Amino acid sequence: MIDNLKEISSVAWGDMRFLRHSALSVLVMSLMSPLLYLLAFGYGLGNGQIIDGVSYIAFIIPGIVALTALSASFSSTSARMNVQRLYYHNFDELILCPLRYSSIAIGKAMLGVVRGLISCAIIFIIGLFLAPELHFTIEFLITLVVSCFTFSLLGESAALIAKSHQSMSTFSTLVILPMTFLCGTFFSVSSMPEWFQAILYCLPLTYSSTLMRESSLGLDYSWLFLIVLIAFGVALLLFNIYLMRERKI
Repeated sequence: MIDNLKEISSVAWGDMRFLRHSALSVLVMSLMSPLLYLLAFGYGLGNGQIIDGVSYIAFIIPGIVALTALSASFSSTSARMNVQRLYYHNFDELILCPLRYSSIAIGKAMLGVVRGLISCAIIFIIGLFLAPELHFTIEFLITLVVSCFTFSLLGESAALIAKSHQSMSTFSTLVILPMTFLCGTFFSVSSMPEWFQAILYCLPLTYSSTLMRESSLGLDYSWLFLIVLIAFGVALLLFNIYLMRERKI
């Protein structure tokens, strides 16, 4: 266990130094989109509306936090790994080091986890001032950590699969963009047709946004949804280990 932690910290150390060096620009890029969504949808379209017994601004902020976890964690991990693999070609050297593949997968995901947690914390603190109905709970913290880890591993998968920078853009357009607008971040999933709800529940952001909304608004917390979200993370971790072990990258 101690050896695993040492390997994970060794892999993550370089990425943490990168994050520290470019912290300001990284934070600005992470927060710009969520703040624009908050202004455009929270105040521009939904101002004064009541959804599920709460104001729309209180309804949408947990969804935007989940969306921030997705965008910050996914983009930071995928972009850095993509550049390391395809431009600097130094990821192959990391694979050849005497490290466990699980340590490499978790260590490379830590950049996205840390960046996602910082960005989401800022958005949620702003939300506490805008919507007094919101509360910070331990269930919310658990959901946030699991979400950032899952989405960071998703970014890792995309970076390992991509054969070019264009492939990353295609993946973002086909997977991340639909998740952004359809997975219950700006509206309740229950308002969609049942056949479409079944599709949405195949995507991890649906569980993340639902759990964050339930935990921060005092609703019944769906522990089954948390298990499903953890299962997404474990599946992505095993998939990334498989790609590295079989040299499918």
